[in-house]
Order: sequence, then structure tokens, then C-alpha cells
Amino acid sequence: MSVLSSFFRSASPARLSAPLSTAPSSPLSAPSCDPTSTRSGTRRLGGRWLVAAAAVVMLAACGKKDEASSESGAVGASGAAGPAASASAPLQVAFAYVGPVGDGGWTFAHDNARKAVEKEFGDRIKTTFVEKVPEGADAERVFRDLVQQGNSLVFGTTFGYMEPLLKVAADSPQVKFEHATGYKQAANLRTYDARTYEGAYLAGVVAGAMTKSNTLGVVGSIAIPEVIRNINSFTLGARASNPKATVKVVWVNEWFNPPQETNAAQTLINAGADVLMQNTDSSAVLQTAEKNGIYAFGWDSDMSSYGPKAHLASAVVNWTPYYSASIKAALDGSWTAGPGQHSWWGVKEGAIDLVAVNSVVPAEVKARVEKIKAGLKDGSFVIWKGPLVGQDGKEVLAKDQVADDKFLQGIKFYVQGVEGQLPSKP
Repeated sequence: MSVLSSFFRSASPARLSAPLSTAPSSPLSAPSCDPTSTRSGTRRLGGRWLVAAAAVVMLAACGKKDEASSESGAVGASGAAGPAASASAPLQVAFAYVGPVGDGGWTFAHDNARKAVEKEFGDRIKTTFVEKVPEGADAERVFRDLVQQGNSLVFGTTFGYMEPLLKVAADSPQVKFEHATGYKQAANLRTYDARTYEGAYLAGVVAGAMTKSNTLGVVGSIAIPEVIRNINSFTLGARASNPKATVKVVWVNEWFNPPQETNAAQTLINAGADVLMQNTDSSAVLQTAEKNGIYAFGWDSDMSSYGPKAHLASAVVNWTPYYSASIKAALDGSWTAGPGQHSWWGVKEGAIDLVAVNSVVPAEVKARVEKIKAGLKDGSFVIWKGPLVGQDGKEVLAKDQVADDKFLQGIKFYVQGVEGQLPSKP
């Protein structure tokens, strides 16, 4: 991202890092809603309540796991390219996760993609991952450890890893680094993201058609442009289906905290919301909707199993296309980085989708969703297009004006239809 608003994801109390060990071959177990800490920092910035120092000691003591210009950039564009992987040894690829692999959402999606590329490339690569890595100084130590272990391609999957990655990249020019949702690049560090707002809009189209109270609710994580953009896009989609729809937001200031997510969801239900959306990582919102007999959406991963009756659909992120392209480039020597090397993929690239749509959703609504998906793929449909006004009634996009990525990455206002005020900078 070349420009981000002042709502930057600052680091926060840390989450305990898991030791490095052999990656499991069995499927991930389903996450629970037991109290844990959050997706750390600001991309994935919320409170992390476990002691970071202990995490680093554990990481150091254990063996490793075997296993902007803001264009929708090609993975191997211009910049500083590294050498191709040795034909005699597998490419060692590491992933640092801010949450647990069983969160059912953000980290779960990344780890599913890791497994997919491991299967795709076979013995040409060897993957490593570390879950629940806190942001800040402790993340830096984890990245340095991954470098020392011989990994030559390292993915940091949360916004709050930005400064640690920059530091480690500067000291490790022989290693290729990738940072999810970041906006700063270096000679051997590039950034990537997913257009989650597209999935939010699609969910909104369904929500607007399904609400009976005309009141929708969103459990927000951190008030940064990414999340505000998703809330606004959900609102735009809902009002495209139902102009009377309004959206209430409760912020939890964390990415993964099931108890707080549950409380926020219940607050919205008590306020009259009969369809819920979230920008948090656990399945707590959906489970709360199920218990209350209302509808909700899954986020980042397919969460339908956590609340089959409540689940209308899941707005998912598929990181596999990007990770596959990146690893292929690293293997064949075409991987590049440098200023402006940022990729932002969406429905068009197969990175975003709305899946597992409930049978209760009318056929005409499903057809509308599919038509919008097709338009996003071929460019004939644009979500952020004027005339568009903010919550305060002021025009933010003139008639027929299309928001560029710089605009989208700097959003710090609500659109018309969202109730309440944005919280102050966390």
C-alpha cells in the first residue's frame, strides 16, 4: 500500500509464540471460542495478553517446523531479483502468523494456502511456520531466527510486522521477504494484500436482502483504513439491495478475542440487528448469531460449520494463488522486490470469493451476487464509484468517478448508512 491513513496498526501487548516443530500432517482442528489473546498488533493489532519475552525464549529453544504502487501487480515485476533456488536442495519457505492456525479465519486461511503450495511444489520446497507471533521486537527476533535456520523466502502475514521485517531484510540481503497488508518495500522486501472489501460488498448484497429489521451489525476490530473500507463496502452492498438498510458498528479493538467478539455481537443483536458481519478472526460472532436465531457471515475462511442455520455465506480470502506465484518466481529466479512492488489481489485473481451461500438466500439474490462477481472479474463492475457521499452528507466521489487504490487505502470516514462515530486512533 503506497498510502495509508493515520489509523496505523500500532503494536500491542503480545501473544505467546509457539515453538517451531514439525508441521502437522493432519487437518487443523476447529477453533473454539475459549478466551485467548488477539491477532496482535495492528494488522492484526489488538491486545495480545501473553508475555512476549517467554515466547521468544520458547522459539529460540525449539527446532524448526518441517513442513505500493498499489496496483494488482504481477508477482515478478521490475526490481531487485534474487537467484533461483538451488536445484539440489529444496527452497526453504517460512510463514509467520500472528494468530493460531486454528482460528478459523485469518491465520487459518494463510495456513491452508501454505499446505496447498506444499502439495503443489512437493519436494522442491520445504515450508516452516510459527504461529501466535507477537508484533514488535519479539517478531523481529522470530524473523532473525527463521533466517538463521536457512529460510530463503519469508512471509510475514500481519501489518504489525512491517518495521521488524524492514530491519531484518536490511541485515539479510540474501533472503527474500514478503509482507501481507503492508505498504513499505525494500530491495529484498515486497508487499501483498487481498481486496477483502470485495467480499464485504458481496456479503452486504445478501445482508440487505435478508434483513427484516433493516438494521445490520458489524463487529469491527481496529479502526484502520482496511477495516473501515470493509464496513463501508458492506454498507454499500446492503443499500444496493435495500436502500432502507442501516449498519451499526461495535469495535472490539482486537483481531482475535472470542469473548469480546461475543459480547459485541450480543450488543448489536440487543440493538435490533438481525444480520451480523465481522472483521475479526474467530467464529464467535457467527456462533452468537446461531444462539440468538439470527443471520451472520463467516469472514476470511468458510465458517459455515460453526453456525449452519445462522450462516448466510462466508467472505473468504484464498492466499494460494499469490503464494503459488511467489514461490514459483523464487524457484525460477524471477522473484523481484523494491520500491512500488505491491500486489493487491481480489475476485479477479481468485483471491476473494463469497462461498457456502445458505439455501435460504433467494435465487435472485444469488444470481445478483454471481453477476457482481463476474463484473469484478472482467472489470465491468466497480464497487467504489460516484456519486457517493459520506456519513456527513459531503460528496466523496463525484458522479462516475472511480476510486483509485490510493483513495481506497486512505479511507477514514463512514459512508452514508453507517451509524455512530469512528473511534479515535487506537
